[in-house]
Amino acid sequence: MPKTPNPDAPITWNLRPLMAAAGMFQTTDLIAPLRAQGIQLSREQVFRLVTKTPERLNVEVLAALCRILECSPNDLIEIPKVQSERPRRAAGAPETSGPAIGDLRPIRAKLHRPHE
Repeated sequence: MPKTPNPDAPITWNLRPLMAAAGMFQTTDLIAPLRAQGIQLSREQVFRLVTKTPERLNVEVLAALCRILECSPNDLIEIPKVQSERPRRAAGAPETSGPAIGDLRPIRAKLHRPHE
């Protein structure tokens, strides 16, 4: 499945590939089917819906898209698994990624005042 343009996006929006699989290759191909489902969106709104990952999505629009494309919400919205930043370790196992907290010592701050 294609990735969203923003690598930090929490979801992958698969509307365009699902439209292509249904034979819809232009964003305007979606306007009439949406109107038939009772969803009134402008040409610009449909363009943004198809080309960008939506930040918010009306449930009625989601249901209409699923009926039009004969798919489920899981087909439209993919939530990638997030890699954990640190590998998991057993409880009680020692930290291996740096000094222990007991080894750290404070460092005196040096203040530089502009008029002294």
